[in-house]
Amino acid sequence: MFCEKKIVDQVLPWLRVFEDGTVDRSWTGPPELEFMVKSVPSHEDFIDGVATRDVNIKSESGLSVRIYLPELNNTTTDDDDGMSKLPVILHFHGGGFCISQADWYMYYAAYTRLARTAKAIIVSVYLRRAPENQLPAACDDGFNALLWLQSLARKESTEPWLQAHADFGRIFLIGDSSGGNIVHDVAARSGKEVLDPLRLVGCIPIHPGFIRSKRSKSESELQHESPFLTLEMVDKFLGLALPTGSNKDHPITCPMGPHAPLLNGLNLPPFLVILAQNDLIRDTEIEYCEAMKEAGKDVEVFWNESVGHSFYLNKVAVDMDPHIGAQTDILFSAITDFIKRH
Repeated sequence: MFCEKKIVDQVLPWLRVFEDGTVDRSWTGPPELEFMVKSVPSHEDFIDGVATRDVNIKSESGLSVRIYLPELNNTTTDDDDGMSKLPVILHFHGGGFCISQADWYMYYAAYTRLARTAKAIIVSVYLRRAPENQLPAACDDGFNALLWLQSLARKESTEPWLQAHADFGRIFLIGDSSGGNIVHDVAARSGKEVLDPLRLVGCIPIHPGFIRSKRSKSESELQHESPFLTLEMVDKFLGLALPTGSNKDHPITCPMGPHAPLLNGLNLPPFLVILAQNDLIRDTEIEYCEAMKEAGKDVEVFWNESVGHSFYLNKVAVDMDPHIGAQTDILFSAITDFIKRH
């Protein structure tokens, strides 16, 4: 006789956790939005000016990345061997450490656009997800992807697209939501390493998932929950992702908190922290920026007005709402400007 598995936790429409430890991430929300969470196959031919390739970078663990290569033109610079060289943006996807994939349409749409506008190569990491892989697994994946770029720069590994076109002296980290937490963690780790000839020159956390155990004012008062962030998602995803016995004051989720390494002791590159006016976790993101500045770090803060958490990933809203579309244009311009200045 068939016996339906018992659900022990869920965050609809994103995720259901069963008693046997298995996880179902099938979309259960509105069918008209499902396309945003569908995988987009890689294509090595140029479509709308960008080609993509999936590469396994660590065979023993199965760690993989998706590479976005923009079509080259006369605006790129050449090095001594005459090959066009482009900055590399290492991307860590969001999803509360529990959902999302690097090949989801929402990321494909955003990062093909960034590859074109910033004239940069994007390397997006397929991060391990909780609860099957609790933190720091995703941070380890992000750091290992950076070390893979170092191995390419040292010619210890091979990847034709990057070796032909990447400027390994201009590496940026970018991450949305929980991916922003990974940006900070990987940057902090890299500051303890000798990465030469690789150079990490900038970090771009977008709406980073910095949080603490005590509810902030914006969490308590803002009524701008979005499909990409609700209080339930904050609480349940982090409950599933953090190491057993930990809470939101963990250094990965609260790097400005008392349990984290002192910020003034970290060797960090310049940061562009992107915030949204209606983000539920706005206040703790601001606390992070203020703590970084007090520690003497090079931090620029960029605001988008009257939009919520990860607004630019909602392709339906970007296309249908003139304000969200305009704020998305402003966002990509700010990122592109930061990359050009570093």
